[in-house]
Amino acid sequence: MHVIIIEDEKPSARRLQRLLNQCDIDVTTMLHSVSESIDWFLNNEHPDLIMLDIQLSDGLSFEIFEEINIKSAIIFTTAYDEYALKAFKLNSIDYLLKPIDDDELNYAIQQFKEKYKANTSPIFKMEDIRSLFLNNSSENSYKKRFTVKIGQHLKIINQNEIVCFFSQEKATYIHTTGNRSYLLDFSLEQLFEKINPKFFFRVNRKFIISVDAIKDIVSYTNSRLEIKLNSYSDEQIIVSREKVKDFKQWIS
Repeated sequence: MHVIIIEDEKPSARRLQRLLNQCDIDVTTMLHSVSESIDWFLNNEHPDLIMLDIQLSDGLSFEIFEEINIKSAIIFTTAYDEYALKAFKLNSIDYLLKPIDDDELNYAIQQFKEKYKANTSPIFKMEDIRSLFLNNSSENSYKKRFTVKIGQHLKIINQNEIVCFFSQEKATYIHTTGNRSYLLDFSLEQLFEKINPKFFFRVNRKFIISVDAIKDIVSYTNSRLEIKLNSYSDEQIIVSREKVKDFKQWIS
């Protein structure tokens, strides 16, 4: 059984490893950040089980799912509660609230072992993980306009004016059909939870694009795609290889 831990706090990771050893589980790898995890998954066989912290040093662990199609079973180790945990339970995803209780960990591992033996471990997709953290799945729950500050003035940007969202030097911007970019107070991860996935798609870690702004789609190296947008040409936009299949489904 191949098990890894993704946890940014090394003492917590070591403690979790000891607890897993007590459950007769050997941990083969410990990772500590989003970027490190993405690199590891790109170059290694995926494990049977991931012990996954949600808040990592360089971002939320959901960013890993945006780049990699994870097929491993997952037990979340998290400080999140309320609706998120209820969603985990309904979707048969095990979770453990920090500080992790020995008995709860043992129970979660037993649940996993039963699924592992029966070969019924769940396969996770990014849209499933995303849906766990939406308060309301109805159309009305999505943000249809954004307010940006320009000097002493506030400007309202409606959904049909948005070309893309992008990150640059640890800041997030919205680019409009007027070929202007404006600074936002949201991170891309926060935006991803607020916008309608029917109209917006995160093609890589840096860009979320609008379907209405796509001007052209061009084959690119390593089975990737290059996206050309109306009113945006500042930087090349490449659909990451792991997201090409989902992207094609999204535009169909």
